[in-house]
Amino acid sequence: MKTIKDFFIKYMAVIVLIIALLSLFAPQSALWISTSWINYLLMVVMFGMGLTLKPESFVLVFKHPKDILCGVFAQYTIMPLLAFGLSRLFGLDAALTAGVILVGTCPGGTASNVITYFAKGDLALSVSITSVNTLLAPILTPLITYFFLHTTVDVNMTSLLLAIVNVILIPIILGFIINRFFAKMTQKLVDLLPVFSVVAICMIIATVVAHNAEKIYTCGFLILSVVVLHNLLGYLCGFTFGKMLKMEPAKIKAFSIEIGMQNSGLATSLAGTAFPTLAMATVPGAIFSVWHNISGAILAEIYRHWH
Repeated sequence: MKTIKDFFIKYMAVIVLIIALLSLFAPQSALWISTSWINYLLMVVMFGMGLTLKPESFVLVFKHPKDILCGVFAQYTIMPLLAFGLSRLFGLDAALTAGVILVGTCPGGTASNVITYFAKGDLALSVSITSVNTLLAPILTPLITYFFLHTTVDVNMTSLLLAIVNVILIPIILGFIINRFFAKMTQKLVDLLPVFSVVAICMIIATVVAHNAEKIYTCGFLILSVVVLHNLLGYLCGFTFGKMLKMEPAKIKAFSIEIGMQNSGLATSLAGTAFPTLAMATVPGAIFSVWHNISGAILAEIYRHWH
């Protein structure tokens, strides 16, 4: 089982890319997956994250609150501002702007923890920032999204809030409780979580890409340019911010990766809920999901050699 887990972690970027290309150029291969499955697939990923959390997971929050608070501040300012700025710079329409902003206002995902591990970064810091940002998402994601979009798009705040609570908060709390009272049983499942997470993420990407293949053809290069810049600038800003705070290399790596990588699967899911009339709003999240796994794997290899 460890061999299977290691395979999925090591080749996650390649697997995601293959699935995305197959869904784009042969959409019929994934059209059998209903878009209604996206929320449930994401709930599986969040439940898995909850299973890995223990009370001691949050000890770092109290021991080093400055690092965590800086991570929260950077996450919910840098990426939303970059998203807004790039949307304006590239003149994106309302639907794509909504999708890009939503990617920017979502917390980091579990993929950032995996990439930080590969990069020999501070994994404890990465997990703590991801956890705190994810728990704050039900409040901050709708508020920041509304702030940037309310003048141009009708943002359904109630639907957005309820979707985040259902998709993130409830599965994570449930996973945390099960891990707290059935630790021995869940420990056996933890080794399988990367496999389930990669499969769920691939199915989400396949669903969105396949169902929007024709639309992606029409604006593929434009939105890909925005997504790539959003992600790379996020890494750079996170790195720079860490340097400004005079962090040690391991923490700077975690900071950079945590800021640049988003829970784009969540953004994809929320786009369909918050903007039901804007079909293209789901596309930025799907493309970000593919790209940030590729860029993250490359960045991890670069960071591994920096001490």
